Amino acid sequence: MPAFLDRVRDLPRLGLGVSTEYGARRQDGALDPAALRTQHPGYADFLEVGVEIVKGLDEDALAWAARGWPTTYHFLDVNLDEPADLDAAWLAAVRATIERLRPAWLCGDAGLWHFGARDRGQMLLLPPVLVPEAVAPMAAGIVALREATGLEVLPENPPGSLFVGELHLLDFFARLADAADTGLLVDCAHLAMFQRARGLPPLAAFDAFPWERVVELHIAGGKAAEVDGLPWIDDDHGPEVLADTWAIAEAAIERATNLRAVIVECERNPIATVAPIFARAQGLLPPALRGAAEARA
Repeated sequence: MPAFLDRVRDLPRLGLGVSTEYGARRQDGALDPAALRTQHPGYADFLEVGVEIVKGLDEDALAWAARGWPTTYHFLDVNLDEPADLDAAWLAAVRATIERLRPAWLCGDAGLWHFGARDRGQMLLLPPVLVPEAVAPMAAGIVALREATGLEVLPENPPGSLFVGELHLLDFFARLADAADTGLLVDCAHLAMFQRARGLPPLAAFDAFPWERVVELHIAGGKAAEVDGLPWIDDDHGPEVLADTWAIAEAAIERATNLRAVIVECERNPIATVAPIFARAQGLLPPALRGAAEARA
């Protein structure tokens, strides 16, 4: 197989997109992805579908895919460092979902989605232990999933209020990308959480990071909070994006020479409320991504 920096040339430029997951629009006032695409051309060039195999795809995801509109597949139910998670039944269901969505690639938080046996509705998500020994098992899972599906698998830095291990989060994912020869998804809001938790400036450790491997970025709202003297950030996907997140997004877009997609995560908010986030994110895009949808048409 060619090296990732050769393979990335074949990945489509998707542009600016929006995320969803099963049942996201059931909440009153939640965002309708198809309506966003119609009302604001360029804000929903593609849909990132959060998939928990046991739940399947909801009507919004199925309708989007039926129209032939671009998608990506965001897994919500696999610990990449646990070989048992890539069992035959799960992989068969993943392949069937891929057949319906036709995603450009797979992606998802490279952390702990469940503890113990995978169970419906558990939806635990913790960051990896940031030590060198944790890299190889996760890299093996990325390679195995890539080979089983034929699609690129982009690991994402998960959220967290506390992080265990001596490595910087970006250092861990740099090592992971090298070990798995993979691209990366950088969640700017999650990275802002890590930097604050470690008492670091927003752009700490940027210079040594392999930005040429970054294919996708996420931008999302978050709220600063404090409980019993412990400051933390609620990754709420709300309408208020932290200044640190914007600073990270702007710097990342400038450096990510192989960037193909930017997602605004705001699935449970009215379109009018979050439209300003899309407008600002669109303004940060390089010209090649701003015209991605028109180029495919």
